[in-house]
Amino acid sequence: MKTTLITGASGGIGEVFARTLAAEKHNLFLVARSENKLKQLCDELSRKHNIKANYITADLTKYGSDELIYNQSVKLGLEINMLINNAGIGSLGDFADLSLISELDLMTLNMQALVALTHRFIPLMRQRKSGAIINVGSGAGFQPVPYMATYAASKAFVGSFSEAIAEENRPFNIKVVLMAPGITDTNFFSAASIRSHQMKFFGSGGKLDTPEEVVQTALEGLKKGQTIVVAKRNRTLSRIINFIPNSVLTKQIAKGYRATLKN
Repeated sequence: MKTTLITGASGGIGEVFARTLAAEKHNLFLVARSENKLKQLCDELSRKHNIKANYITADLTKYGSDELIYNQSVKLGLEINMLINNAGIGSLGDFADLSLISELDLMTLNMQALVALTHRFIPLMRQRKSGAIINVGSGAGFQPVPYMATYAASKAFVGSFSEAIAEENRPFNIKVVLMAPGITDTNFFSAASIRSHQMKFFGSGGKLDTPEEVVQTALEGLKKGQTIVVAKRNRTLSRIINFIPNSVLTKQIAKGYRATLKN
């Protein structure tokens, strides 16, 4: 049974991916840590759209979670023809003061889990000579970001990895998309302990993309065969920074963060 696997599906961008694709008659296999939210979402989408929606609770920061997810998909007889690596977390602060365990968990979730799940399912897509992968990166991945050093670096990895495997798998008719949201109206900022007044520094005058806009942009890019898809409010900024040396960017970003972090 052809199925779309979505990580981080219990809220935010992941939940909107699930709702949008269910409306397009995709069967779903949803992954997150919250069983209650996943069960409610699967029950709702199954009834509303007459699709099959399964879920598995998993903490992607834990070793072996990718194997657990893969084995369950096999047990359920699911053919994962689309993989959406959406789960991720951020952090903000002076790197020296941040929790080392939290930073390492961030790296595991944002990078290792994404690589592991991609490696689990892409060989099967190659055998079928069809498939799609959407990796959710970030506008922060296009440059170093002081006071978000680990997060931005993790998303830079996602970008590099996605572009590389997109070319490796083009002969197999597998589409790989890097979706780079800007500031999006989800619980990301609260999860990263970013206070609301600090969000103004992130650009766009504090205006946020909605998860619906991000998902629509990602799916449009997939249909067009694009490899890099940037959220609408982030496009101008992403073009401008290509012409600014990192040494200049990092000084300005650090200056802005120092001011906001004091408040």
